[in-house]
Amino acid sequence: MKHLKYILLMFSIVSYAQQRVVKELDSNWKFQKGNNSEAYQLNFNDSKWETVNVPHDWAIYGPFDKEIDKQNVAIVQNGEEVASEKTGRTGALPHVGSAWYRNKFNIPEYKQGKKVILLFEGAMSEPKVYLNGKKVGEWAYGYSYFYFDISKNIKEGENTLAVQISNPEFASRWYPGAGLYRKVSVIVKNDVSINQWGTFITTPIISDEVAKVNIKTKTSGENIHLVTTILNAEGVEVGLDKSVVSFNNEFDQNIKVSNPILWSPENPYLYSAVSQLYEGDVLKDEVTTRFGIRDIKYEANKGFSLNGEVRKFKGVCLHHDLGPLGTAVNKAALRRQLTILKDMGCNAIRSSHNMPSLEQLELCDEMGFLFLAESFDEWAKPKVENGYNRFFEEYAEKDIVNLVHATRNHPSIVMWSSGNEVPDQWGSEGVKRAKWLQDIFHREDPTRPVTVGMDQVKATMESGFGALLDVPGLNYRVHLYKEAFEKFPQGFILGSETASTVSSRGVYKFPVEKASMKQYSDFQSSSYDLEYCSWSNLPDDDFVLQDDKPWVIGEFVWTGFDYLGEPTPYDSSWPSRSSYFGISDLAGLPKDRYYLYRSRWNTKDETLHILPHWNWEGREGETTPVFVYTSYNSAELFVNGKSMGIQKKNAATPQNRYRLMWMDVKYEPGTLKVVAFNDKGESVAEKEIKTAGKPYKIVLNPDRKIIQADGKDLAFVEVSVVDKNGNPCPTATNQLKFKVKGKGVYRAACNGDATSLELFHLPTMKLFSGKLVVLVQSIKEAGSIDLQVTGKGLKSGKLKLNSINR
Repeated sequence: MKHLKYILLMFSIVSYAQQRVVKELDSNWKFQKGNNSEAYQLNFNDSKWETVNVPHDWAIYGPFDKEIDKQNVAIVQNGEEVASEKTGRTGALPHVGSAWYRNKFNIPEYKQGKKVILLFEGAMSEPKVYLNGKKVGEWAYGYSYFYFDISKNIKEGENTLAVQISNPEFASRWYPGAGLYRKVSVIVKNDVSINQWGTFITTPIISDEVAKVNIKTKTSGENIHLVTTILNAEGVEVGLDKSVVSFNNEFDQNIKVSNPILWSPENPYLYSAVSQLYEGDVLKDEVTTRFGIRDIKYEANKGFSLNGEVRKFKGVCLHHDLGPLGTAVNKAALRRQLTILKDMGCNAIRSSHNMPSLEQLELCDEMGFLFLAESFDEWAKPKVENGYNRFFEEYAEKDIVNLVHATRNHPSIVMWSSGNEVPDQWGSEGVKRAKWLQDIFHREDPTRPVTVGMDQVKATMESGFGALLDVPGLNYRVHLYKEAFEKFPQGFILGSETASTVSSRGVYKFPVEKASMKQYSDFQSSSYDLEYCSWSNLPDDDFVLQDDKPWVIGEFVWTGFDYLGEPTPYDSSWPSRSSYFGISDLAGLPKDRYYLYRSRWNTKDETLHILPHWNWEGREGETTPVFVYTSYNSAELFVNGKSMGIQKKNAATPQNRYRLMWMDVKYEPGTLKVVAFNDKGESVAEKEIKTAGKPYKIVLNPDRKIIQADGKDLAFVEVSVVDKNGNPCPTATNQLKFKVKGKGVYRAACNGDATSLELFHLPTMKLFSGKLVVLVQSIKEAGSIDLQVTGKGLKSGKLKLNSINR
């Protein structure tokens, strides 16, 4: 395809009138791990089971254990040919095994003749579902959304829902989590109603003066008509249509919106479509769907454009775990991630390598992120023994249909991915599978293109695999970009996965040099951002391609945040149980590399960042290079007032082009200062860091001081220590304790250390490189919350938060 044009739509939050009731089953679940008998669900004596809230990840509470899911394997994606023992590949947390969840609930609104849907937004994994002792269905894929019609199984009064979860060993390449980790809901509606995920909104015509909004709505019932009203973000009606004719139970409406406000990352404007289904004169159902009006194109030799403006994807890949929360979805944690990425200048997210949570997509719609929604990490050929390959033939189409139907109205989604680095890239069967999957996406949603993250680029050049894709995605392989561009017919290349640079926040290694798969005795990686993996490269190599090649349409960096599992290059080292790839660490604290990307991606705000820290007792007089990541092109460095000279960005190497580097600085305690210049040579910004004394006082810095009293909202409190003069102590490792009082509870803590075996949910943890993060959670009662953090020999830190009702 030389020219692809996709014009869209959107959905985010669906709300309902009295004609339907949505009950989230989030509390009073009974949970027990260990019995895989199907007959066990009939044992109603759950009085001694643990009581939990859903979303729930049973494995995040640990302990970390190297024996859990220990694998003897050669990781093909890493270029390994000889198998070796891998101890932290899936996070070393106890996700393997079976468990039962049980919930007793009442639906007062239910009466005979109503239709009832049981909706799961994710269950890890292979759930079997029982209602009132009878099996109502099962699913295979832990990342898929799915639902069952339980109208024949539900009863008035109390109902008992039981869910069996089974996580086999050797089923994942990263930490998958365990349990009902996303929302479970019961939907009660009339038999005459709008189908589940039955609304599909597109905007096929857009101009400054008018937009045509097309809304297809699948329904049930006879003698019905549909009234759809479009509201702008302020709730004002801007369009309306009444339709009395449907074909195959689908209404097809076209509604004019005058002077449309277009959705974009800079202005994520959302409309709402209120769909009201009538039987005669009686309102039977009502659904409100948020959407955005925007136009996307993919063009040869030009790339991706949004609303007529060519732009590049400045994206990151994200796994689904939320660090110390595990995989249990939490909107506050997701919002914090996106806020951090927004400040970096990131404009796009790739869900890797799984279907995203609906909460993540809602936030991307609201906050303005382009989204690449991915589906599978495996097709028919396995990467791991018990992976998705077992279910591919039976479930792949069903999983894609559910993915598309559940999410296709989100304006943020601009591309689908049918797979990541699948072994099926080799051979003719893989080509057929790629086409089959792409055709399913096109059938269900003709408005967006499909990609695959390809790592076997040479093979896909020869087989035709890469040529048939709407968007050829290259994972790494920067040396093959030009050849792929010349051989593939699309006329553009996407960096679907880039960099895989590794670093540990606040850790610096000497001598400072580029290195592949470098390992150290402390199992950390250097934050000079010059270390990478055997298959990958440094960020600057991708920057060159993005800046110099118009046919490279953007990149998705591996990864935005560290995640549990895959501790490359320490896959075979213990203790190492989480990744080093993140631009921010597992706690969400930015590493130095964050500012390298920010200096290039955030074109509105100044970036001026110095590394390393300046506490190097014992290195006096030794060479200690200083890097500056800045949005300015030149700067002067001073050590204790003495100039180290002016450095200017230049094209000598990719690193010189994007970093300012003073390689011969000798360490001496004191003050490190940088003064940045504009293009006229005028000093316009400066920053300094000082050698700190002994840790003296604990400092608390929350991301928010006011949270919602809903029992779910979180405040993330950055904890650090300073000396008597207020200077941060970047090497502090003090053991701290946390206490929360009032209308909140201590939820978890994380220090970002990939080798730490301290459990997140216990109220104590060591600082790592002088910092950690404490999570404080609200209860369902408003009021003040007090956090106190203490440490031996330190002046304690105290913070007052407030939780409020909406």
